[in-house]
Amino acid sequence: MSATLQRLKITSTLLAAGLLAQTALAGVASAQDRKSLLEEHSGGTMILSAVSAAGTIDPQVNYTAEFWQIFQMTYDGLVKFKQASRSEGFEIVPDLAEAIPEPQDGGKTYVFKLRKGIKFADGSDVTTKDVVASFQRIFKIHGPTSGSFYNNIVGADKCLADAENCTLDGGIVADEDAGTISFHLMQPDSEFFDKLAVPHATILPAGTPATDAGTSFIPGTGAYMIESYDPNDKMVLKRNPHFEEWSVEAQPQGFPDEIVYRFGMKEESAINAIQNGQVDWMFDPPPADRLNELGTQYADQVHVNPLAAFWYAPMNTNLAPFDNVKVRQAVNFAIDRNALVNIYGGPVLAQPTCQILPPDFPGHVDSCLYSKDPGTSWSAPDMEKAKQLVEESGTAGQKVTVVAEDTATSRAVGTYLQSVLSELGYNATMQAISPNIQFTYIQNTDNKVQISVSQWFMDYPQASNFLNVLLSCASFTPGSDSSINIAGYCNKDLDKQMADAMQTAVTDPDAANEMWAKLDKAFMEQAPVAPLFTPKNVDFTSKRVGNFIFSNQFRWVIDQSWVQ
Repeated sequence: MSATLQRLKITSTLLAAGLLAQTALAGVASAQDRKSLLEEHSGGTMILSAVSAAGTIDPQVNYTAEFWQIFQMTYDGLVKFKQASRSEGFEIVPDLAEAIPEPQDGGKTYVFKLRKGIKFADGSDVTTKDVVASFQRIFKIHGPTSGSFYNNIVGADKCLADAENCTLDGGIVADEDAGTISFHLMQPDSEFFDKLAVPHATILPAGTPATDAGTSFIPGTGAYMIESYDPNDKMVLKRNPHFEEWSVEAQPQGFPDEIVYRFGMKEESAINAIQNGQVDWMFDPPPADRLNELGTQYADQVHVNPLAAFWYAPMNTNLAPFDNVKVRQAVNFAIDRNALVNIYGGPVLAQPTCQILPPDFPGHVDSCLYSKDPGTSWSAPDMEKAKQLVEESGTAGQKVTVVAEDTATSRAVGTYLQSVLSELGYNATMQAISPNIQFTYIQNTDNKVQISVSQWFMDYPQASNFLNVLLSCASFTPGSDSSINIAGYCNKDLDKQMADAMQTAVTDPDAANEMWAKLDKAFMEQAPVAPLFTPKNVDFTSKRVGNFIFSNQFRWVIDQSWVQ
């Protein structure tokens, strides 16, 4: 291990000069005349690659960064995050709605006016009925955020209790003649538009079955449609024949005529294919031992950008040994986060963390309870303290399996956690499974996953999107593939404090962020997860790709690049 770590430190030093210089180039072409760019660069086939598919292509079910990128160009909601560079991508703009409405009734009512003339990919018109049916469907299919994002809509409580008969009666009211949809909330929500701007609030045809669509494409309104999808082979996207651009900010016309997303190519092979011009981009992080080569020989094709995200290890608080808080705390103390940073690619590409909210994020205040010297930042592991806690727990010798994705980086992180658990006295093994199923597998309590390797990329820039989504009681659904609270942790007192923080944010965001900082620390005291590191995103593209634009919200804006 020591030789590998030293090589990675050298690699990250070489990267600093080569890769970071590229970040300032994102979005340069956006200021040019768009019409002439479309005339000059439209056409061709763009080839994407990933180690595996990311499961269902149902936009109201899928909860992965991999396919949320795809949904940006295939689906729309009433509002949307702007398809633009860097922090401009955080801006919410009208999409299927004509405008963002002003709050009524003290922030509990919003009336949207639907644009006219927009069609789904099957040629049918978008109507107010589709909007109502789409939100009912979120509950009928037990969407992963139905209980955390949309539970504030009037009638949502009944839908959560009886999904099959969900009507949201009194919560969403359509006036077909006026073309308006009124949303009535139980209480004001400062994040209401954020929740409407993510793919789970996609507007779908009213007749869409209330079951996970799996590999079948549900007609959307975006510039592209998914012509075919085989998770063991590829996804093919082509232009939506019924699309006419209504908002360049929300749903711009794309450049490629066709986008082919290939699955099954390992990272090493994908890098070689990009270098040879056979593939245009890879979703997965490049292996650390290739970064020096990319940073020195292909620097103009590499784009490094910060992410509001973290890699973490959820621990199942309802299964031994992690139903014991001392064991969870021991894991946090024992982890050498610098070792994990180096596994990922070095300090240029990641930084250690032992809290949930990422740096430079609303509610973040530097804090580290699990370090050799607890304080504001992580310094070193405390294995002595960790072993003491395990001894006090009386759990040494128990079998523990770490479940990781079958990708180079995730396998390496999983293997490292296995070694830590072994050193703590457990009979530890590591299981790597396909990324196509790993995320849903570790969520379902029926699979009895004790500890896993996962990543969380923000849905929108609010503290609740980490703490409330990942650790609230409402996000835990036993027996479901969509139980995003992977740790299965439910603390009603902290739930109440989070609800208070969200309400405080309506009138005093600064005070709310102070509350979120305290909640971050409170959750870490109970340690349902072990935060590992916060990553930066590395995009490696072929020489054919032009106009690379990186949004801080959904990363690379794929269809706004062209292929030569």
